[in-house]
Parts: sequence; C-alpha cells; structure tokens
Amino acid sequence: MTTAAATQRLAVITGSVREGRFAPTVTDWFAEEARTHGHFEVDVIDLAEVELPYALGEQRPEGLAAVGARLAAADAFVMVTPEYNHAYPASLKHLIDWHYAEWQAKPVGFVSYGGLAGGLRAVEALRPVLNELHAAPIRDVVSFHGVWEQFGEDGRLKEGSGATAAAKTMLDRLVWWSTALGEARARRPYDAV
Repeated sequence: MTTAAATQRLAVITGSVREGRFAPTVTDWFAEEARTHGHFEVDVIDLAEVELPYALGEQRPEGLAAVGARLAAADAFVMVTPEYNHAYPASLKHLIDWHYAEWQAKPVGFVSYGGLAGGLRAVEALRPVLNELHAAPIRDVVSFHGVWEQFGEDGRLKEGSGATAAAKTMLDRLVWWSTALGEARARRPYDAV
C-alpha cells in the first residue's frame, strides 16, 4: 500500500518528437525539480525514443511492451508538452491511445511551453482526453510563455520566472493525489468497465 512517506514513481513524458525540439531542455529542468522534491522516483520517457505506430489496431504491438510496463508502474504522470496549432503533439496522442488501463485512477500533471499562450491550449485539449481514460488530471500546471527567453544557452532556467515555485506546488498536489488514489486502488481495484 502506498503511504505519504513512501517514494512513488513519477513518469515524466517528453511529448514532442520534432526535429530541433526544445522539449529536452524543459523536461531536464522539470525532472531535476521532481528529483529535488524528494518524494518521487523519476522515470523520464522521451517519445522520440519510443516507436509509436501511427495506425491503431486491435492488438498493441510487442514493441510497446516496455513503455507500457513503465506507464503501468507509475503512480503519477507529468506530460511535458508544447503547443502545436492550438493543440498537443500527435506523438503524445499516439502514446495515450495505445494505452488504457495504465492511466486509470492516476493523477496527471502538465508542464507546457510555447509562445504567447505558453502551451496552455495544449493542456486544455489534453484534459478531456485523459478524463475519458479515467485518469485524474490535476489543476496545477507549470507553463512557460516565451519559453526560449526563459532558459539560458546552457539549458538552465533563468532566475525570476516563478517556474520553480509552480513546479513545487504541482509536485505537492501530485503527492496528495497519487497517495490518495494509490491507497484507494490498493483497497479496491479500479474498474473502468
């Protein structure tokens, strides 16, 4: 059974696979924040390293077994997503659609980034998708508006952005939700049927 003092597994998912993407910079920063927080064992899943078939079929391809096991082992998720054309990347949608039970009754947080909107439209598009899969998207988000100006050439976050405080708040909420949902799943397995 999961308790508040236990270390839980947090899967941090890098959603962009585009050439020249900024995603690794944002993911690396957030993964370090999560490790520093101290409650989670962090597992970074970079979708650029996962072969996601674009044609959905009845059976999940064997090549997705490893990422499926990592998702199933997670107590909580954080999706790092840019905003492309007012939505999230197709690679993230493919990952979501190839899995079902792995998301159920687990909290999901978001780190979004982009230009003026900071990726928030991508987050709002993800929420109903994850609700449909019986996941529990949380309210608190880390959002980077004008992301390219917020990180230095060395990939480090510049001072004064407020992102570190936002990350701590989101991680604190994920601890609460992952603990509560983990205890509930242990007492009574979740049945989405």
